[in-house]
Amino acid sequence: MSFAQNSPKVVLDSSEILFSVLTSINACGYDQELSVSDPLRAEIRGQVAKNVEASEDATQAANLMCQYYKEHQTQDASKDLASYVSLALYLTGPPFLPKVKDTDLPPDARAIAGFVPLMQAFYDKAGLAAVWQQHRDGYAALTQRYHEPLSKMFFETEVYLKIPSSVYLGQQFTIYLDPMGAPGQTNARNYGADYFVVISPAGSSLKMQEIRHTYLHYLLDPLAAKYAGSVKRLEPILETVKTAPMEESFKNDISLLVTECFVRAIEARTMGAKIAESERQNVVENSVEEGYVLTQYFYDAMVQFEKDPAGIRNAYAEILDKIDVNKEKKRLAQIQFAQKASPELLHLSNSTNNQLLVMAEQRLNAGDSEGAQKLAQQALDENQGDQGRALFILAQIATMNRDMQGARTYFEHALQVAQEPKVVAWSHIYLGRIFDLQENREAALTHYRAALVAGTSLPAAKAAAEKGLQQPYEPPASARQPQQ
Repeated sequence: MSFAQNSPKVVLDSSEILFSVLTSINACGYDQELSVSDPLRAEIRGQVAKNVEASEDATQAANLMCQYYKEHQTQDASKDLASYVSLALYLTGPPFLPKVKDTDLPPDARAIAGFVPLMQAFYDKAGLAAVWQQHRDGYAALTQRYHEPLSKMFFETEVYLKIPSSVYLGQQFTIYLDPMGAPGQTNARNYGADYFVVISPAGSSLKMQEIRHTYLHYLLDPLAAKYAGSVKRLEPILETVKTAPMEESFKNDISLLVTECFVRAIEARTMGAKIAESERQNVVENSVEEGYVLTQYFYDAMVQFEKDPAGIRNAYAEILDKIDVNKEKKRLAQIQFAQKASPELLHLSNSTNNQLLVMAEQRLNAGDSEGAQKLAQQALDENQGDQGRALFILAQIATMNRDMQGARTYFEHALQVAQEPKVVAWSHIYLGRIFDLQENREAALTHYRAALVAGTSLPAAKAAAEKGLQQPYEPPASARQPQQ
């Protein structure tokens, strides 16, 4: 389910992959917050237990899988769930296969990669495919229940920042709802250009604040990449946060620190009209004391931003350039940091091998096609990261430049080496649109069908492929070129 009216790159959905992973760990004794979960969780657990009991093969598959699960359990059920969510987001299927090499998996997912083949056997023997199909309507009802409040939140956020999310080509923000996890836990991930929030809802409540926090990152992260020079100028500020209790990544990467402070400042500014200024300031001060030392500066800067007509994309660099680094360092030297900080919600991919491509995607999403092209070409030249992904970025840039032949060549080359389903699916979709524009409908249909197969677990790609099969592609009136 997409929020097509104002946020075409935002999707609220369920996932058979997540269902399979979380249902499997439930079968192995994962019981966190079971008593307050949606009734669907207990219903599914009961049905799976009956399937296992009725089949000797299923029982054997469950025993092997659960032995592995228990051997890799930690003392923290929340961390366990987070690891399996990370793993699920890097799988295709069924059949369940990793999107990348094991060495490119996030560390928490890499530690339990051996769970996948055991889960595949359990999925087959315990009939999880049939269980999933039986409960699709229940999952659909969950997404429908939360569609309106989420749509309202996205719209209000974009209005405040004066920016439409549709300008972020290539980015995807996906919210997955699955009742098989703990309702009190939210897992947010940023993998390259893709942002995910995984939530197990209960009743009528939803972790709206956590979703919005990740969405603000989705909107602001590309700007930090686009204006990398303005951000880098602030690096001396990192000297002031060495003893702060926040996570180490913020102490070593000024871009991460700047964006997190910006996000927290916006959250404080938009707490609601009835919230007293003293309460807002208390939130800001707590953030600063945890180590997010620029929160106060951005909070004050957003007061002026709210009065000006310019959107955040135009105001961002100016806001950063007005920071007096020496003045800030003197002020920050007086801060007494707190003893501990709340953990950051958004987890990042730690694959250094793909760093150039991540930066290229961020530059492209921020509208800096020249910078993105240089980084993607560098990744190709130095054989860094997924070469199919690098070719896909270059193909997108050719598309934006209306170089149809160049785009076709890059997309075709990307398909020869690509591993990620997203790259494969969207390369086929773009090629289908190119052939439609060239009035070669038969070739276009071939690519749309291939995209439908590759994009089974990608809602936006699946919808685009289905639309391409229904009717030939016609570019928007404002841009006679293929658009994702």
